[in-house]
Amino acid sequence: MDQDQEIIKKVVGFLEDRKAEDIVALDLRELSNIADCFIIATGANKPHLKALYDGLRRLFKDAGFKGYHNVGVPDSGWMIMDYQGVMVHIFERELREFYDLEKLWKDAPQVTVQDD
Repeated sequence: MDQDQEIIKKVVGFLEDRKAEDIVALDLRELSNIADCFIIATGANKPHLKALYDGLRRLFKDAGFKGYHNVGVPDSGWMIMDYQGVMVHIFERELREFYDLEKLWKDAPQVTVQDD
């Protein structure tokens, strides 16, 4: 989880700095083979979603995280970025409440992000 922790820390820090809301990181390693971690955040509106998404793409590129995948567009209200098992879900509030990933993965422990 060391490399994951570095990625999680960078992503969560970025999302906090950019005023994403209700940021949660879940450790799925013991529960799923689709991802090691979900980071879930809410954007205030479609322009905010786009800014978060574009900023994360820059963050991954600038940090040298090659091979990430992304799905969705801001107009869809739900975008996913996946980098080596760390999946970042950025939602509009209504879609986040509808899909309720936290409830779906309620057995997953939350990841604590360590400050340096």
